[in-house]
Amino acid sequence: MKVLVIGGGAREHALCRSLSLDPDVSALHCAPGNAGIAEVATLHGVDAQDGAAVAELALGLGLGADDLVVVGPEAPLVAGVADAVRERGVPVFGPSARAAELEGSKAFAKDVMAAAGVPTARAYVCTTPEEVDTALDAFGPPYVVKDDGLAAGKGVVVTEDVAAAKAHALACGRVVIEEFLDGPEVSLFAVTDGETVVPLQPAQDFKRAHDNDEGPNTGGMGAYSPLPWADPKLVDEVLASVLQPTVDELRRRGTPFSGLLYAGLAITSRGVRVIEFNARFGDPETQVVLARLRTPLAGLLHAAATGRLAAFPPLRWDEGAAVTVVVAAANYPASPRTGDVIEGLADVAAQDGPETYVLHAGTRADDDGRVVSAGGRVLSVTATGTDLAQARERAYRAVGRISLPGSHHRSDIALRAAVESAGA
Repeated sequence: MKVLVIGGGAREHALCRSLSLDPDVSALHCAPGNAGIAEVATLHGVDAQDGAAVAELALGLGLGADDLVVVGPEAPLVAGVADAVRERGVPVFGPSARAAELEGSKAFAKDVMAAAGVPTARAYVCTTPEEVDTALDAFGPPYVVKDDGLAAGKGVVVTEDVAAAKAHALACGRVVIEEFLDGPEVSLFAVTDGETVVPLQPAQDFKRAHDNDEGPNTGGMGAYSPLPWADPKLVDEVLASVLQPTVDELRRRGTPFSGLLYAGLAITSRGVRVIEFNARFGDPETQVVLARLRTPLAGLLHAAATGRLAAFPPLRWDEGAAVTVVVAAANYPASPRTGDVIEGLADVAAQDGPETYVLHAGTRADDDGRVVSAGGRVLSVTATGTDLAQARERAYRAVGRISLPGSHHRSDIALRAAVESAGA
């Protein structure tokens, strides 16, 4: 099977790494990719949001009905890249533009959840200052204000300050203001062909920039899997109450969702509630979920893309744990500095063994062949182990080998879960 992955972040590097280890993959391509992905796939300089260009690239590479295009980021999905490729007869893992509105519009997602009976926070959709004031008054602090459109994981403000909440709402234009959901958050991915839904293993990510969940919101500073503190029945419960009803509702509307459905969940005192849906693999949770998946990835994604998921064998998982730690550029998330040379990558590869590896997010090769920073989240240092404690130790040991001027990372990824698990 020939596979083309669209995107250039750590999520796509994780996808490409897993696909490169799949014996059924005969050729692996990525557009546009990054310096790390270049080690496992052939890169192509195509605009990821140009559906016609992506489709032409797929056909030019000889991809056909037995091959696969995997669309990684949300923006190309909302722009209709999957539709453009699908129309040319190549299987695509990723929803149509209409179905991707589940992530592209928070208001649309709320409407789907209401129709499907999916538990979520009460919310108002606001477009005027008066509506914003009414919604903020109705819920009170802490205030939760979400940009209705795509915001790269950073369009949400949770604050006790009503002035800050209102300022964010007015800056966004159309917003969803909702009640605050208490309790820990969980990310649960599911692969679906529009009818059958196959959940993956849950993960937890860390959105705030600094330790102890302090600092500004980011796209994610690390993640871990599994969740030793979670109810063993959580996945089955979410499948029955959230994932399957959502997929069924979208099919009923004539907009079947095929691809990766990501449910961001809050485990509240009143039960599971959906915080948000995404229409693609999450970053950095993908890094730890795929690290534990033992089922070859290409066949799973191709089965979803071609409507054959019901006949796919049960997924196999590593019984251990995985942790990923994001190394971010100076000044991230405000105004990340780019162009700094990254050193120590070879040391990780040489000294830390196959259980530890570095996935590239915002990197590129400069004119001298050096790997330099090219984005806010630069690297996802990922490790597996028999338990969270071992996976953490390996990941942070590798982080210590890497040098990036001005960079920062959290030191508490999976710490509480590892301590509690060890004491259980």
